[in-house]
Amino acid sequence: MSRLNDIYQKEIKPEMAKEFGIKNTMAVPKLTKISINLGIGSLIKNKEVKEQLVKDIALIAGQTPSERKAKISVATFAIRRGMVVGLGLTLRGTRMYDFFDKFVNIVLPRLRDFRGVKRTSFDRFGNYTIGLTDHTVFPEIDIAKAAPAHGMEITFTTDAKTKEKGEKLLELLGMPFEKTK
Repeated sequence: MSRLNDIYQKEIKPEMAKEFGIKNTMAVPKLTKISINLGIGSLIKNKEVKEQLVKDIALIAGQTPSERKAKISVATFAIRRGMVVGLGLTLRGTRMYDFFDKFVNIVLPRLRDFRGVKRTSFDRFGNYTIGLTDHTVFPEIDIAKAAPAHGMEITFTTDAKTKEKGEKLLELLGMPFEKTK
């Protein structure tokens, strides 16, 4: 069991149950998955850079991303149906908790002028999405060998039914939110 999962089971779960008045321990909100997505539309023609980006994401997440293909053709963007336009992967279980721990404690503090993540990126079901403009902030990436800086979208999916419960869960797990005035 990962360190963060152990903390969730022993400390966060009872605190969430007490705060929201949840009697059934199975109904306490939890982190269910983390999805990482990258659009690679600009790299369609450059196979070497795409392959290096796949290796970089595999290092970051601990598993190889799958290719996302275009469902329709768009002549304006020179995209044909079936072309690879993105990369994506989903983390669950121990890998998910390990990635969350690394993201919160190592990656976010490495961002320039970081003062916390915005609270406005929650959907109404308690899921949180954050976008990074540079994948080289992860400690596994050797900048000399890495693909050019590329953005990614990370979604933290919870089984909380409301924004308030999802926000409290991520806050207790260690997500550094902006201080409100």
